[in-house]
Amino acid sequence: MSENEQKPRSEIADLVPGQLKKTIVMVGMMGAGKTAVGRALAARLNVPFLDSDHEIESAANLTIPEIFARDGEPFFRQKERQVINRLLEKERGVLSTGGGAFLSEENRRIITSGGVSVWLQADLQVLWNRVKHRDTRPLLRTENPYATLRSLYDARVPLYALADLQVVSDGRASIETMVDRVLQSLRARPDVLEWK
Repeated sequence: MSENEQKPRSEIADLVPGQLKKTIVMVGMMGAGKTAVGRALAARLNVPFLDSDHEIESAANLTIPEIFARDGEPFFRQKERQVINRLLEKERGVLSTGGGAFLSEENRRIITSGGVSVWLQADLQVLWNRVKHRDTRPLLRTENPYATLRSLYDARVPLYALADLQVVSDGRASIETMVDRVLQSLRARPDVLEWK
């Protein structure tokens, strides 16, 4: 591209989001980009960014892997449900949830009544490329983490498909492009976000 050529702007870049009426809840697999995209989306909308895993860690003064090791997954899921409920009642913003949060029927009901769920839909290879070098995922601390991830993926995708909105996370798009995609999907939901 020459210096005189302009980069193409997304259609959404010229639109100005207005008031947020409901919390946008990012759901999907570990590695889908929920935190990075959620944080950038919150900044674009000038609303608070909330992270359920961070809130759980702060309340327990332990990391997620430490909570899993000390108290087990059922205890963690109970705390996760309480935190999501509290964050949805507290204020409107963008909420990033852990990969397992949307699997619970009760969490899905809480999210639907208090916000709108956005599934960042990434394929298995994109997810694996993002998580394979990290040791912070307690569910992947197995003999064959790829097989574990594939099994989780196969089990969870049908439940993520119940989300209100779906946005493709292809592993090539920048975070800002992903924010554009989320905003584009939200144009169909004036009950969530007004446009100026």
